Amino acid sequence: MLKTVALVELFLCWMAFSLGFVGPRKQAMGQKRVVRARASRWGILLQALGFTLVWAYVRPAGFEKSAPALIASMILGPLSVALAWMAARNLGKQWRYEAGLNEQHELIQSGPYRWVRHPIYVSILGMLLATGAAWTWWPMLVAALIPFLAGTEIRVRSEHRLLGERFQESFIAYRSRVRAYIPFIR
Repeated sequence: MLKTVALVELFLCWMAFSLGFVGPRKQAMGQKRVVRARASRWGILLQALGFTLVWAYVRPAGFEKSAPALIASMILGPLSVALAWMAARNLGKQWRYEAGLNEQHELIQSGPYRWVRHPIYVSILGMLLATGAAWTWWPMLVAALIPFLAGTEIRVRSEHRLLGERFQESFIAYRSRVRAYIPFIR
């Protein structure tokens, strides 16, 4: 029963997670992009590979998820969704799938951006871990984390280049006091 509830919740979390970007995407559509970081596309591809691996149905015979893993998924999924919604709402018209800046771009430092520079990446990582906890055999989760984290690093560095060029000293100060997306790593 717990497995079914956890998987249904995971499915609902993925739906809610996706819907959290509808409003910001509509707002961003009217903004003219001035500069893009095309390298971030490689990051997106690697993150997608991570999600492909975490959803892959590769497991040994008789595989079952433990109750603690299912409960962890049921806690992590909704927290990740809430973080994604807060972060996307704070970005508003500046939200982009691919790293880029628009003409009126601002350096957002409010909401979840006070605690972490890339809360959307934190929420995506949370959804990967929630999926892994509810669905995936642990070696596949480890295999999924490798390209996912590599892709996230590519995206973070692409965004940092753009933000550093545009906001210079303010971004350097922000970067020095706020973590990137993993605690204890700036």
